[in-house]
Amino acid sequence: MSLRLFTLLAFVSPLCAADAPATLLAQPDKELVRDALTKDAKGAEWKIAKGKWERAADGIHVEELPADKHGAAGRLTQKMQDFVASFEFRLDGAKSISLSINDAKEHVARVLITPASLRVQKDDHDHDGPEKSIVFLNQAQAFEAGSWHSVVLEMVGDTLVATIDGKISGFGSDDLFKAEKANPGLTCAGQSATFRNFTLWSAKAEPKATWKDASVKIAEAMKVAAAPAAAKGKGKGKAAAAK
Repeated sequence: MSLRLFTLLAFVSPLCAADAPATLLAQPDKELVRDALTKDAKGAEWKIAKGKWERAADGIHVEELPADKHGAAGRLTQKMQDFVASFEFRLDGAKSISLSINDAKEHVARVLITPASLRVQKDDHDHDGPEKSIVFLNQAQAFEAGSWHSVVLEMVGDTLVATIDGKISGFGSDDLFKAEKANPGLTCAGQSATFRNFTLWSAKAEPKATWKDASVKIAEAMKVAAAPAAAKGKGKGKAAAAK
C-alpha cells in the first residue's frame, strides 16, 4: 500500500476562516493565532531572526540571505501545551522549508519538506548531550515548484502527528513532547518559498476517540513508505535540521 495514496482524511478543503483544521489526533479547542500572511491581512507578531520576509497578495515570500549564513527563520512568541498548527506553503526554488516547535529553551520537533521529500522528527534537544534527533518518517515525495500544499501538525501529550495535503501522515511519541511548548516557527533554506494561512489552536488534553484506530493504519503505511533516494539503506540516523 502506498502512503502517498493512503487518504486518512476523507475531505480536506482550503483552510476556512471560521473552522479549525481537520485533525487525526487532536481535538481543537480555542484559536490562538490566525494570520493569512498576506499583505493586507492583520498580521500576528512574528519575530524575524534571519532572511528576507515580504508580505504580498498571495502570502509571505521568504528567502535565505547569503550574508546571514543561516536559513531564514521567523517565530511567534506563543506558549502552548497541546495544540494544532496549520499552514500552506509553495516552494519557489527553496531547498527546504519547515515548521519547527520549540520549548522555552531548545528545539522540540519539526516537519521538514524539500522538493523531493517529507520528514517528521523529534529534534535534538540538548545538542552536545546524550539526546539525538529521532526521525519518525522520512519519505520520498515530490513537491513541485509553484504548487500549493497544506500542513497540519498536531501534538497531544507525548504524541505528534503531521499530515500533508490531507493524505500523507507520520507520527511518533516522546516524553519531550509533554513539556510546555513555545515559539512555533517557519523556516526556509535557499531562495525562495511562500507561506499563507497560518493558524494555531489549543487542543484538549485527550486525543480523539478515533486516534487509536487511525494510528494503526498510519503505522502500517509508514512501514512501506519509500525513503528518499539518498537515504535508502541508511535507516533512521540523525538528521540535520534547519533552525
